[in-house]
Amino acid sequence: MELALTWLDGPWGVALLTVLGLVAIGWYLSYLAARLDRLHHRVETSRAALETRLARRAAVALEVSRLVPPPAGEQLRLAATRMVRAPDAPVSEAGENLLARALHQAFADPRQVTKLRADPVAGELLDELVLAGERVQLARRFHNDAVSHAQRMRRKKVVRWARLAGTAQMPQMIEIDDSQPESLSWQPVS
Repeated sequence: MELALTWLDGPWGVALLTVLGLVAIGWYLSYLAARLDRLHHRVETSRAALETRLARRAAVALEVSRLVPPPAGEQLRLAATRMVRAPDAPVSEAGENLLARALHQAFADPRQVTKLRADPVAGELLDELVLAGERVQLARRFHNDAVSHAQRMRRKKVVRWARLAGTAQMPQMIEIDDSQPESLSWQPVS
């Protein structure tokens, strides 16, 4: 046992401990880089899912706008038309907020919603709009959660010092009004 300990005291021992320390540091940095890469991938996929949900909500709102009398129906149609876009177009927070305001104005009167629900086709479209809105809310929460995790990881000193994020942009949260009009409570068609 003494022979093994005296061997570690010499230059070979110092070299061995240095190599083991460098391997441990390299493994740790590799682990952090892989985790950061997974977090960035999660942000990208959650953003794509959110954009898909937003496009679906806009498409359904466009269909529903034909059922709403002017001027609220016309405002809803204009806001929804603006938001129906190509899948690779960036999210316009101002446009999404405009669509949310138009939805709130179009369905501010519960009596009008009750009249629309009396028609089975219109009721089905309203239920589809509510479902699309709920999916937008969930997708935005998932996206912002993923962004929060990635930002927290990128703020660690070791990640910044080792420049593990490379040239990737800092992920940004999406802050939009994704609330639903109260009069459009979830009422599945029987």
